[in-house]
Amino acid sequence: MQFELNDEQSALRDSLARLLADRYGFERRRALASSPEGHCPQTWAQLAELGLMGLPVAEADGGFGARAEDLLPVMQELGAALSLEPYLPLVLGATAVRLAGSEAQRAECLPAVTEGACRLAWAHDEAAGRHAPWWVQATARREGDAWVLSGAKSLVLGAPLADRFVVSARLSGEAAQREGCALFLVDAKAPGVQVRAYPLVDDSMAGELKLTGARAQALGDAADSARALAAIDGTLAMGIAAICADMTGAMRAAYRLAVDYLNTRQQFGRLIGQNQALRHRAAEMLVSLELAKSMAITAAVAVDDPGSEGAHLDLHRAKLSVARHARQLAQHAIQLHGGIGMTEEYAVGHYLRRIHVLDQLLGDGDAHAARLAALLTQGTAA
Repeated sequence: MQFELNDEQSALRDSLARLLADRYGFERRRALASSPEGHCPQTWAQLAELGLMGLPVAEADGGFGARAEDLLPVMQELGAALSLEPYLPLVLGATAVRLAGSEAQRAECLPAVTEGACRLAWAHDEAAGRHAPWWVQATARREGDAWVLSGAKSLVLGAPLADRFVVSARLSGEAAQREGCALFLVDAKAPGVQVRAYPLVDDSMAGELKLTGARAQALGDAADSARALAAIDGTLAMGIAAICADMTGAMRAAYRLAVDYLNTRQQFGRLIGQNQALRHRAAEMLVSLELAKSMAITAAVAVDDPGSEGAHLDLHRAKLSVARHARQLAQHAIQLHGGIGMTEEYAVGHYLRRIHVLDQLLGDGDAHAARLAALLTQGTAA
């Protein structure tokens, strides 16, 4: 698949790459991971200045278009830098507000998001769901003019850093039903909101969100289950495309580290990169990288043109394919480094950690393989 960045996308990518190279060297990143903040507030402010926060927001709401195509190079650079900034949760939260919120709600929430003043987090997954995309047990009930939420959300990316959560909750039906859900905005400091924070294996911050009678604002008409369902589907689709791009960025960086090592490390008086077997391994890694990049583009196209034939199938194919190729490439990169590749002080192992986390988000490879098989079987039967 051919995909060329336009001038604006290229300029933004280059500016972001320079910023991350300046502020996200590997040793600097290790220090940030162990800091109380868990990320770099100064870098977050600079990302806002570059306009990154406005990418998942529509132009009508003060953003830059809300296209997955524009997010692709940005997520690749963030993945290559092993960024700890809570940008993916912002993309998910802003997408949900854009798709489900009323015009007044979007006008109230999204300008602060584009300025970097409000950090959103997407709270949808629940522990019992185990990769089921629409499993929702958290409940919402009406108390006078307000909504009150109760329940728990697991693996909420950026939860300790969030100002507001976009939460899915059930008004009716059983946990696994697609219908009967709505989306709500919850203030992180509201009574009844508890966050148990923890770092993931790639050092990014996440948390468990517990809601106990927490006051919430319904996004749009809470009774409009179809709109809420479409918003959840659209948010998950955007998330899959962003994750695929992030993984390809991590793959690219791991591949470059491996090739640089092959071209500088010597054994028995010669470069190890002169070993034919290792050269073949590096060539296989490059093939995996190019295949994954093509599938990441496919995912972005599917999000931007959801009505196209096979768009939903392409998203499952992309998540499955990119995750498998990314894991394989990162493992090969570690093996080519030998023992040093397993150390905490060397970057290549951290790329495998990031890929592992991204693989588990919004359904792992096995989950998407099962969904893809089910959809294809239904199509054959039809």
